[in-house]
Amino acid sequence: MERPRTVAIVLAAGKATRFGSDKLSALLDGEPLLFHAIRAARAAPVARVVVVARPGLATGDWAGAPPVEVVRLASTALSDTLKAAIAAAADADRAFVFLGDMPRIPQGVAARLAAIIGTGYAAMPRHQGKPGHPVLLSSRAFPDIATLTGDEGAGRLLRRRGDVVFDDCPDPAIHFDVDRPEDLDRA
Repeated sequence: MERPRTVAIVLAAGKATRFGSDKLSALLDGEPLLFHAIRAARAAPVARVVVVARPGLATGDWAGAPPVEVVRLASTALSDTLKAAIAAAADADRAFVFLGDMPRIPQGVAARLAAIIGTGYAAMPRHQGKPGHPVLLSSRAFPDIATLTGDEGAGRLLRRRGDVVFDDCPDPAIHFDVDRPEDLDRA
């Protein structure tokens, strides 16, 4: 059987209104917050990484494999960002969705999701019963993403499905995102 073509998506086009400034360029451990998410996406078992970023956001230079592609998007609506990402990954059998403001995704989570998705609609890590990130979407989810509007992500789609597979993760970092400057101190 042929291995599935898997892409990682990093969503990085949001407004960051709670942060008060350019959140994804804020430094964490000496580098922009976004770079941590891109590195986590590159560590996933993927053929390529697609970063959907707002115009002007520094996305870095990423030599080596897997390659990193950048799609620029003026809209900050979550649904538009996700739709642009899925359009860029249309040739894939499945796509990981990473968020640009989640810098501490544990190593190995993505590989475990890839191993358990099977014929499921999606696979997600969860800690203490609460789903987290990244999310691995099968290509069956791609048409449903096109129905999203405004600041709606895939959460509604995933909650109504009975064929989402979960990986119980011992690390609460699957929930940690940076919303405010003080969150960088907790990272």
